[in-house]
Amino acid sequence: MRIDEATIERIRQSADIADVIGDYVSLKKKGANLWACCPFHGEKSPSFSVSPAKGIYKCFGCGKAGDSIRFIMDIEGLGYGEALRHLAKKYGIEIQETQLSDEQQLAQNERESLLIALNYAKNYYQNNLFQHEEGQSIAYPYFKERGFSDKTIRTFELGYSLENWDAFTKEALKNGYNLDILVKAGLTILKQNEQENPQQNQKTFDRFRNRVTFPIHNVSGKVIAFGARILKNDKSQAKYLNSPETEVYHKSNVLYGIFQAKNAIRTKDVCYLVEGYTDVISLHQAGIENVVASSGTSLTIEQIRLIARFSQNITVLYDGDPAGIKASLRGMDMILEEGLNVKLVVFPEGEDPDSYVQKIGSDAFVEYIHKNASDFITFKAELFLKEAGNDPFKRAELIKDMVGSISKIPDSITRSVFFQKTASLMQIDEAILITESNKIAFERSKQREKDSQRDANRQRLQNDLPAGVTLSQPTSQPNVNFDDLPSFSEEDEFSGFPTDFVPSTSTPVSNTPANIPPNTKVTPTGIALQERECVRLLVSHGVKEVDPGVAPGVTLMQYILSEIDGMNFTTPIYDNILAMCREKFIQGIVLDTKFFIAHSNPIIQQEAINLVTERYAASEAWLKHEIIVPTEDDKLADLAFQNILRLKKAYNEQQMKDLMQKLAKTSDADEQTHLLGLFMEAKQIEKEIAKELGTVVGR
Repeated sequence: MRIDEATIERIRQSADIADVIGDYVSLKKKGANLWACCPFHGEKSPSFSVSPAKGIYKCFGCGKAGDSIRFIMDIEGLGYGEALRHLAKKYGIEIQETQLSDEQQLAQNERESLLIALNYAKNYYQNNLFQHEEGQSIAYPYFKERGFSDKTIRTFELGYSLENWDAFTKEALKNGYNLDILVKAGLTILKQNEQENPQQNQKTFDRFRNRVTFPIHNVSGKVIAFGARILKNDKSQAKYLNSPETEVYHKSNVLYGIFQAKNAIRTKDVCYLVEGYTDVISLHQAGIENVVASSGTSLTIEQIRLIARFSQNITVLYDGDPAGIKASLRGMDMILEEGLNVKLVVFPEGEDPDSYVQKIGSDAFVEYIHKNASDFITFKAELFLKEAGNDPFKRAELIKDMVGSISKIPDSITRSVFFQKTASLMQIDEAILITESNKIAFERSKQREKDSQRDANRQRLQNDLPAGVTLSQPTSQPNVNFDDLPSFSEEDEFSGFPTDFVPSTSTPVSNTPANIPPNTKVTPTGIALQERECVRLLVSHGVKEVDPGVAPGVTLMQYILSEIDGMNFTTPIYDNILAMCREKFIQGIVLDTKFFIAHSNPIIQQEAINLVTERYAASEAWLKHEIIVPTEDDKLADLAFQNILRLKKAYNEQQMKDLMQKLAKTSDADEQTHLLGLFMEAKQIEKEIAKELGTVVGR
């Protein structure tokens, strides 16, 4: 299947980079660019830069870079075509393409197949709720009893799975969905009778049969899983049932309601964290939309970082259950460690957010939160001091626990404020608290060293093992390698070319070197450094006139290519970009920046973005004081001239080194004479280049 180039270009033009990325993180303006904490790796200080003018993003921490399409591919784990469809839907662009036999054929990879199947299930369940007799008589009244309006039901896309054992599975198979995908999506359960021919005795069951369904959405609104509640009083079955872990659903990374809440969290600059689906839905219906749920799981680092994309403030809303509160407090230390601000609210005994907002109304509910929200130190003190009473040992344990929490706060000023508050509350010398905190920090440092040494020992052992033999992994939480996040499908069916070094144009470039491995990272030195600068000038300024006053109409591309005619670069990726520039220039086309930063090959695209991205910019205050800083556009001719000289100088120096090595290896007099002659010629060239550059060459 193909999406025509005109439609792709419309999507590119419509997909504003700040708007697209703003759906996933809160961006703050700083200079000409926008900044945020990177959504691809954990960080507390923003290093993720978005350039609206260039239409690109780049993280200076993990190195992720691209345009709007690449961002959707990376953040959603989609192929090129599905990323285009995602953006087309967002901007209301109609895509014309050949009719497919069934919807499943839209998928380019398994991940996309799962998302399509899950979306089909969501539509199927919701249709049952509103259109099927069983759903109208059983499930719809349940939601109405909970006080949910039709608008709310549709906002959260609630539904119902019929009582029949395999009604959904049969309907999905009838519509062309693959049974294997339905099973992998967690929608269908497949059982086999243990007989001679198990394939003929397979039985399928709908996982969520006879339950109301709560779709779980990711940040962009795609359905990735379901929660489901049984409506009958059947003690043999679990009251709530959730999707299993799949390729698209990892419950530790997901917050229920984040898609519906993200804009309100950003606007209100606070996220309310509750426990259940109905808490989220009831509060949202009451106009309190900045609310999400951990869906019954213990709070995780990934969930905290997901909230941090939109706000640095979390208010945890607890049910009035002391035992549950104490168990949940462990998650508060993780919030503090991530540098977020956390407050806690407890409702009257027997109440939860769902029941309480329906009891007192939204305005009174918000007022209750404002009056009763406590910082974690005050909350802990009030919760545990009554238990401790006058027992000095229990008070000492409580103080140690409070100091342990404070010591995890990364900001020193915030730590100091909380030490002062704890000293006042617990009537203890602040210096003692700080000393105890230093001890805790020292112990943690020692533990990190032990962990680091253990990992190093494991690596040494692994290196000594025969090929193919791997040590078993430790039971601790594995580290996530964000470079391994899904990025690009092996073949882009819409461009018509494989992704290995083929530009995103209708005319393939033939003069391309061997493929560079996908994880190649270019760290230029010596000759490569000058090759990089040359390519940077071509990518950033190739279409511009090199010197309008002296040579009007001559582009920088024309000038550089003529000066290095016949020269090939030693660094494969730079030689590849140079080859593209040459081939297109012969055809009368001067490639611009947009061509490279929108390139279908992720390696070329990322390197192009690295070349055109500047981490630092001149202070805006300089303009106020009329301090003018020359731009590269003002001195293109000098930059190009200097680069070409330095490039030739680097090649010449390498040639001299090679000649010296050959001289050292040969004992033939004629050969030595010949090599010395070549060396002297190179030495003379070096002096001439140095003279042009204004440098001194030793004799």
